[in-house]
Amino acid sequence: MTWATARTRSGSGSRDPRAGKAVDHGAWFLVLPALLPILVLSVGPLLYGIALAFTDSQSGRTEPTEWIGLLNFQDLLHDTLFWDSFRIGLLWAVGVTVPQFLLALGLALLLSQNLRFRWLARTLAIVPWAMPEVVVGIMWRLVYHPDAGVLNESLRDLGLGDGRDWLTGLSTALPAVIVVGVWAGMPQTTVALLAGLQNVPRELHEAAAMDGAGAWRRFTTVTWPALRPIALAVTALNFIWNFNSFALVYVLTNGGPGGRTRLPMLFAYEEAFRYGQFGYAAAMGCVMVAVISVLLAVYLAGRLKGADER
Repeated sequence: MTWATARTRSGSGSRDPRAGKAVDHGAWFLVLPALLPILVLSVGPLLYGIALAFTDSQSGRTEPTEWIGLLNFQDLLHDTLFWDSFRIGLLWAVGVTVPQFLLALGLALLLSQNLRFRWLARTLAIVPWAMPEVVVGIMWRLVYHPDAGVLNESLRDLGLGDGRDWLTGLSTALPAVIVVGVWAGMPQTTVALLAGLQNVPRELHEAAAMDGAGAWRRFTTVTWPALRPIALAVTALNFIWNFNSFALVYVLTNGGPGGRTRLPMLFAYEEAFRYGQFGYAAAMGCVMVAVISVLLAVYLAGRLKGADER
């Protein structure tokens, strides 16, 4: 038997379509256990919520739910309370994300140095990340307590006044909550940036130092270009996460005082579970999903454009 005959008989020169189908079926069988929870717990509720936004669904009503089209969205366009909460949500997201990133970057640069007890400092830096948001909210309510809080006691000891009720003041509630958000979310950003710093070759820093570059020059020419993709990804995800915050602000202020800390998620929660307007609350959720989708599209377009330019 010649080599050509053996090759022809073995079928190595052609592709069996049944083999490809078997591989595809096997791949789907392996992916299915991970795909089913996503479909059941994420995609299914999302589609149901979108459909609910086009109905007049309410709690306690005896009449069947009816399809009302875009009526909920039309009412939402003229709801000044919702758009006020949307503006507060943007202020909150920006006010938390920007300081969170800057402080986390400084902490990551510090923890990347060869310091004594660095392992202990890294461990303590991620403690807030390990705490549930409800626990963080209760703890900071005690810190901000007007009579027995650590903050007001410290101000009195320093002779800086009698203190104030930080979480119920119209001008201090949102800044006070932003401080808590920065503190609670900074460890996650620090860990991500610290992991990115570990991938920067030390030889580049040494070469730049031999060329006479100072610390700032080495950061701008060596560290930041390598860290930029991670920084952009972390910042975008943090902004989305902060915009969708609920538990932390709910425990701290419950949206008060006077709606000064009522984030969009809190507003939608109140409409659904306090006033029973499920369809209207679902329309709010659709608007927030649309905003987040636009932000993600802009971010991904920027990443793809940057990858093409490289």
